[in-house]
Amino acid sequence: QVQLVESGGGLVQGGGSLRLSCAASASIFSINAMGWYRQAPGKQRELVASITIGGTTNYADSVKGRFTITRDNAKNTVYLKMNSLKPEDTAVYYCNAHRAEASGWRDYWGQGTQVTVSS
Repeated sequence: QVQLVESGGGLVQGGGSLRLSCAASASIFSINAMGWYRQAPGKQRELVASITIGGTTNYADSVKGRFTITRDNAKNTVYLKMNSLKPEDTAVYYCNAHRAEASGWRDYWGQGTQVTVSS
């Protein structure tokens, strides 16, 4: 089992910045990939950014150049630094851990943190 606890969401003005944190209860060395997803009202959940155990990152086109995903292995924590925020970034952001287990691949999710960007 992996528990994920997100923090860092809030209300920010357009053009501002926020940093989200996701603390995992297990060593992130045991997790093949971690990522941030978001879900806006009436829309499907979408991948924002991900980082593999080897450090390879992937970003949605809508956030490239503005968001950065990083990991602190010593703290078992993944971060999402969001710059130049836009109202369309408003959503609940969820942390995800994707891990290979004896029974197969398994996904774990955090409880979500609200990000609201005002215009």
